[in-house]
Amino acid sequence: MAALVACRRPGKGPATIEPGVALASTVNVADPAHAVQLVKGFHAVENDAWRWTQGRFAVNLQPPVSAAAKGAFLVMKFTVPDIIIRNLKDVTINATVNGQHLPPAAFAAAGPQTLRLAVPAHALAGDAVRCEFVLDKTLPPSPQEQRELGVIVASIGLVKK
Repeated sequence: MAALVACRRPGKGPATIEPGVALASTVNVADPAHAVQLVKGFHAVENDAWRWTQGRFAVNLQPPVSAAAKGAFLVMKFTVPDIIIRNLKDVTINATVNGQHLPPAAFAAAGPQTLRLAVPAHALAGDAVRCEFVLDKTLPPSPQEQRELGVIVASIGLVKK
């Protein structure tokens, strides 16, 4: 039986799959085995543990077993750096799963955070789903830092309800 992998493709809509490596339900963004599932908006791995994001970023994930019937939770473990809070005061994350908008979540404190949003079952049909995130504010590139900086992500996944 052939394994499946998410392929990178521009635009919106459901994720597509092609023969290759198994698609994971949860990705550790620093794991090279999961890198193919990071579709857009992630900077290089830092400290062998995490990645900065841009203002828009996306991953392809495999829904958990029974998620198409029961739904799931979209869970992201991340950090809001102190520099973001000092300069921007807060950050709101808007997420979609296969185009289904989830409630926005605002974060006004620096430090480790967990985003946990319920995803309806109808958004989880198929072997792969696209999870997209949009931040309302980011730090723009500057002479000291050439990259747009959003939040620091460690993992993103879909977990059973």
